[in-house]
Amino acid sequence: MSSRSPDTKAPDPARRNDRSRRAILDAALALVTEVGYNKLTIEAIAARAGVGKQTIYRWWPSKAAVLLDASLALFGDAETEADWTGFPDTGDLAADLKLVLRVTVDQFNDEKYAAPTRALTAAGATDPELSARFTEQLLEPQLALYETRLRAARDAGQLAPDADLRLTVEMLVGPLTYRWLMRTGPLTHAFADGLVDRVLGGVGGVDAVTGVSKVTEG
Repeated sequence: MSSRSPDTKAPDPARRNDRSRRAILDAALALVTEVGYNKLTIEAIAARAGVGKQTIYRWWPSKAAVLLDASLALFGDAETEADWTGFPDTGDLAADLKLVLRVTVDQFNDEKYAAPTRALTAAGATDPELSARFTEQLLEPQLALYETRLRAARDAGQLAPDADLRLTVEMLVGPLTYRWLMRTGPLTHAFADGLVDRVLGGVGGVDAVTGVSKVTEG
């Protein structure tokens, strides 16, 4: 006969696993910011999270895999906190792109986001499987949002009919990422705004000086 009170609920393994999993992800993010990727270890993550390292290995094969899932959770939390409902579509393509790129600049300049992203980028250079997961799960969904917004603008006549949407997306985010990753210059809102103006001007969008649509102005 059980000595447990009828009103006492048995521990919920799923809830316990969720708590442990989140503690591990939070520990990985904190440690990569504090010590960097090279000094990050499964043992250190386990100690910070208060779990055994075998618990981590049961769910992830490596520290890079832990960090990828931690980054996915981090950016998911950021969207929730910002009440993100999708890529803005105010009818002003340049303004919408500038808004999103400015947020990206702010995240790149925030070590909370920058440290794990930089670590994953570096690790992916020598780990094709990690790189593929990073691209598929974190990068591609973000690029797809840009492409969807640009397609709507093209359909509305705000971009040239033959504008290559994927190329346009990469022209927008590529220089931003390069400057951040290689530290070739300050990453600022002004830089992001300038990118939008030059890229849209080059693909038949808005004039960089007047802001008037080159497509609709005749």
